[in-house]
Amino acid sequence: MTAKPVAAPRPSRARARTTSIAAFVVLAALVPTTATASGTQEVEAEFPYVCTLPSGRLPATVRVSADFPERAGAGEAFTPSDVTTTVELPAEAVADLTARDAAEVRAATRLTVGVAQNAATATATWRGGSEPVTLPASGPLTLVARGEVPSVAGRSDGDLTFSAGALAIDLALGAADPATADPGSLTVDCALAEDAPGQGLLATVPVGTDVPGASGSPSPSGPPPASEPAGEGQREAPGDRTRERQSERSPEVLENTPGAAVDRDDVPPCRYDEQHPPTSKSLNAYITGYTNVRKQKAASYLPPSCMLIEQGDPVAGPLDPEALVFDTVSWGDFSYRKRKQTPPFRSTFLSFDFVPVTATMVLEQTGPVRIDSRLKLYLLEGLTTMDTYVRAPLVLHVTSLEVNGTPLDVGPGCRTEKSLSSVDPDPANFPGDHLVLFGRGEQVTGQPATGYQLTSGGVLSGEATIPAFTGCGTGGEDLDRLLTASVSGPGNYIKQVQGQTCAVMNVNPLECTEDLQPAQIPVAER
Repeated sequence: MTAKPVAAPRPSRARARTTSIAAFVVLAALVPTTATASGTQEVEAEFPYVCTLPSGRLPATVRVSADFPERAGAGEAFTPSDVTTTVELPAEAVADLTARDAAEVRAATRLTVGVAQNAATATATWRGGSEPVTLPASGPLTLVARGEVPSVAGRSDGDLTFSAGALAIDLALGAADPATADPGSLTVDCALAEDAPGQGLLATVPVGTDVPGASGSPSPSGPPPASEPAGEGQREAPGDRTRERQSERSPEVLENTPGAAVDRDDVPPCRYDEQHPPTSKSLNAYITGYTNVRKQKAASYLPPSCMLIEQGDPVAGPLDPEALVFDTVSWGDFSYRKRKQTPPFRSTFLSFDFVPVTATMVLEQTGPVRIDSRLKLYLLEGLTTMDTYVRAPLVLHVTSLEVNGTPLDVGPGCRTEKSLSSVDPDPANFPGDHLVLFGRGEQVTGQPATGYQLTSGGVLSGEATIPAFTGCGTGGEDLDRLLTASVSGPGNYIKQVQGQTCAVMNVNPLECTEDLQPAQIPVAER
């Protein structure tokens, strides 16, 4: 590895931005990057790798270049910039591709980067995309990929190190003759060679308030003890409040209210447990919003509900002449008191325009929530888009009912006879009744990301048909027809807001509380 000294300090090129849509694993999401460094270190590192191709395990050379700050302040985020990953595959790899009748290739790289400070470690994924490259007639194949990478913040004083790890290369192949069969795509997995210098060390950034040029006032090395209370001048961390009463208290039932901030004590816990042990792909987030009830000319409020998500790995999508395409399938479950459901919520309507009806309800899953995300990198335009479809099979349970102040016993089995349903854009692949919500995210290079993405959240919307009710009433009193006439039917607009996720195995204190719950509680929007 060589680090070129900078003749004169130059302004950092780090940009104030939210998490890149292309970053699926984020260390410091939704944090504006801050130019805390007095200079920039330009890093160029070359490492031997071993890549697995159809012809076997072959040696490869990987070069990584990036600009890092010379130093940074504790707790202040920065983004490595001008990141380029160059992969040189041997001639045998070219033969593997030409054997598929490929004439050109476009690559997307996923480099795992280990980030460490003192005893704390985390991983990030550095992603890049290349321009189309014509396969050479002989010799090696060189692929040059560039892209945005996640922001990073050192928690305390001490060197922050970056080390290259596993590399995956998604190859989209193009045929020499468009009339021939599509050569398809190929994913090549590469591992750092055992004799790699410095075990893949890319860069070291000194972090701390005692580093010359870093912002902030002097502080003792390391974070304060966990038992030390927040005193005057200290900001209380998101997870500092006592949580025990949160799980011991009786469930809250929230009313229809305008969008307003919700106190953490008024939302259910959102954490993994022995029933849902976390993995390296585990995320959790709160979801809230409103659902119109068209027949009542009103909206029902869904209080902040916990969603546990297992994030999938991106795979090369269909060939697109204008963009690199990647598809990711993730899975989610609502979590409330060890059940796959929302907390109970209460809504009051004027049924038939004059009779007040108050219902307490719960949405319960009848199967897993599927989250399909399609990422498109338009390299020439400097644009990244992500389209996400959330498909959720959910039945609506009514647990209690009052009509004009008089309680009616709905019994224990009052529910919609099947799942809420939407018109699915791909019914052949996704048959059956389920709710469909859609969200789109976009980012222009150098600008903040906008819209929805799985890791940082945003608005999801859709339209649902509420089915007829069944099992409502006791003692011979049938309330099915009353509820069906009052609520059921098509055209019910839904607008949900997902908050920033917490990556529980790659903890960012700006995204997670100390007990690994989502730090952000989103506010419902009408």
